[in-house]
Amino acid sequence: MDQPKYGVVYKVQPEPMDPSACTRFEAGAVTFVLEYRSVDPERLERAYAGRPEDLAEIQKFMPAGGFTDTGLSIHVLGTQDGHEYLRFDVFKDDPHYHYVHPTGDRNHWVPFDPIAGGDMFEFALSCLRERLDSMLGFAGGRELAAQVDRRRVAPVVDALEKRARAIQAEHRLASA
Repeated sequence: MDQPKYGVVYKVQPEPMDPSACTRFEAGAVTFVLEYRSVDPERLERAYAGRPEDLAEIQKFMPAGGFTDTGLSIHVLGTQDGHEYLRFDVFKDDPHYHYVHPTGDRNHWVPFDPIAGGDMFEFALSCLRERLDSMLGFAGGRELAAQVDRRRVAPVVDALEKRARAIQAEHRLASA
């Protein structure tokens, strides 16, 4: 696949999840995982400590001073294979999303434009409700996309939304 006209394609997987900060929501063929993250250069260095080539790949695209941001991440995994196919980083300063191909060498990072797209959290929920199968297919999960049952996904996304809003409120209070 050629370099897309938008975003950046990394040849490494995104930073791994912190299981202690995650809440899982199974929806049949897919599992959604909510995680509140604080990203900074030191955290990235720890995450890729044993993989200097991967860290160098990420650092090629880093802004001056490195990546520093906070917010919710919504991970979309295949329930059977455990692979993360999609990630929505609903971050304060640099919201974006990822198509994470199962080959392990293609992580397509896409910036979110809040002027055109509105609220990133609402965008992510809309994608989960209405575009999940096509986005999974683009991320290399065509077989998984064919197994997605929207009737099973819908109530799980509702539960995820409720928990995500509570997490966001908790962090707003903590930072006030």
